[in-house]
Amino acid sequence: MADDLAELMKRVGDTVTDEDVATAAPIRLLNVTFDRNEAEPNPGAAAPEGWHLVYFSATTRPEGLGPDGAARGLGVIPAMPFPRRMFAGIRMRFHQPIRIGENLTRETELLSITPKDGSTGRMAIVTVISRISGANGLALEEERDTVFREEAKPGQGNAAPRQAQAPEDTVWREVITPNEVALFRFSALTFNPHRIHYDAPYATGVEGYPGLVVHGPFSQTCLVNFARDNNPGRQITSFSMRARAPLFVNEPIELVGRPDGGKTEADGCSVWALTPQGGIAMSATATFA
Repeated sequence: MADDLAELMKRVGDTVTDEDVATAAPIRLLNVTFDRNEAEPNPGAAAPEGWHLVYFSATTRPEGLGPDGAARGLGVIPAMPFPRRMFAGIRMRFHQPIRIGENLTRETELLSITPKDGSTGRMAIVTVISRISGANGLALEEERDTVFREEAKPGQGNAAPRQAQAPEDTVWREVITPNEVALFRFSALTFNPHRIHYDAPYATGVEGYPGLVVHGPFSQTCLVNFARDNNPGRQITSFSMRARAPLFVNEPIELVGRPDGGKTEADGCSVWALTPQGGIAMSATATFA
């Protein structure tokens, strides 16, 4: 296994380029999926920050999918020797809006493959960076971390890590409860075939979760929207999120946050998504122009 990873690590630096068009339809559908009231995505309008995830859908054919439904290898990420995967974190830098109707180009580079030993066994953290450009040049840089883990042993649960508590001085609060329909719609819009998000017998019986898992990018979108809602009229210039614990279908998720520097307007904010037990599932920061 170590030799397998050593060989895969030679792929670091690989790049791949693909293209798409910033069409209006998926933005409209994401709007209703999250029950939002965003402006109509007319030609030339700016897509909301972070909503680019409905573009550049993976085009893996059925024979390239693993038992979990996800692609064995995807773009610059080679097929990994660990069958389970999970979203670990993201860092985005917004340079200018993605506008409806423009042609987009994305260059993705494999930044690193980092082996680790954890409480659940061996794993690897894979980091890629994508640079998305539109008609006027670079629009967005996005670094994404994915954890690949060993297969769950029969009868082994997928225990959540110990959860830290959110600060007590948060000033914003919202509660959401994603249901099966919301997770299915999000999977469809982002063309995410990972079975832990829609196949309950697989999620519980094979991967050992207590229920369907809320997508990391679903939580990411909720927190981006939450930061925007509490800072109306301001443009997000960067957003960074770390996943700390999984969230599950039909369980309330409390979103809390505060401006950086206290209770007054600042150049940035911190936001969190909490488990029903009050522990931090996702922690994020955003900065504004």
